[in-house]
Amino acid sequence: MHHAPKSSPFRSNLFVLVSIFTLLSCERRAAPTPPPSQTALPSATSGSPIEAIITTALNSPESLRNISFADVIRTSSGTEVIAMDLNQNEDAELINTLSDAITRVIKRFNRPDSPTSAEKRINEVSKHFEKALQIEINATDGFLCAAPRTAAGKTQRSGYPDLRIVHQETGRVSYLDPKLIAAGSIHSSLRTFYYTPKKESGKILDDAHHLLLGIEHDSHSGAWKFTKWRLVDLSGLKIRLKPEFQASNKDIYLKKLILIENQPKTAAESK
Repeated sequence: MHHAPKSSPFRSNLFVLVSIFTLLSCERRAAPTPPPSQTALPSATSGSPIEAIITTALNSPESLRNISFADVIRTSSGTEVIAMDLNQNEDAELINTLSDAITRVIKRFNRPDSPTSAEKRINEVSKHFEKALQIEINATDGFLCAAPRTAAGKTQRSGYPDLRIVHQETGRVSYLDPKLIAAGSIHSSLRTFYYTPKKESGKILDDAHHLLLGIEHDSHSGAWKFTKWRLVDLSGLKIRLKPEFQASNKDIYLKKLILIENQPKTAAESK
């Protein structure tokens, strides 16, 4: 059973922001794209969702820091983030299973014939860890592991989280997100984790544990070696929202926005 959190200005702002971003995301997917000549420019009219986003982002910068990840998940998906409790048998069993699985995977991937050695970019190595962990967890009695499906029922690799684990005896769900990090970067302030709330393509559909597996590598491209690893309980994670207003080339170079355009002459025209 879900219990409604106590109301507060902070949570009200959070609810407004997440709800608006989710609503606008759904509207963008559902609405047909009109021809460029008919594309209406969005405007922040009084009382509009766009005005609410801009006003909250500009006037409440402090309220966008140290946000509870659990609050964001609850507000955006309607599900609860469950803290790990190692005094519970199923949680201790999960930790042991994950520990054994990652130990076996790292040992295999540190061999000279590892499939990760064929990858030049560390981002491409991640898919090998996801697949290998899924296989190892499924080989353990009492657990099922798969890529989580979206609300629309589709399997999607991109976006948080990467894996969904079910403890068969209790039905308890755990989300697992493996991350590869360079050795020595544990205290870096650069962004390494993000979550984008989306309604139809969101993959968080259950009350669940949310775990992140950080695996250190030595940065030797094409001959990766994996060393220390850490399993993190995200139930206590504090995150921040960084407002960013962006546009693509498709948005920028609309015919109605271009003031003047230079078209170089062809060789035939130049004669």
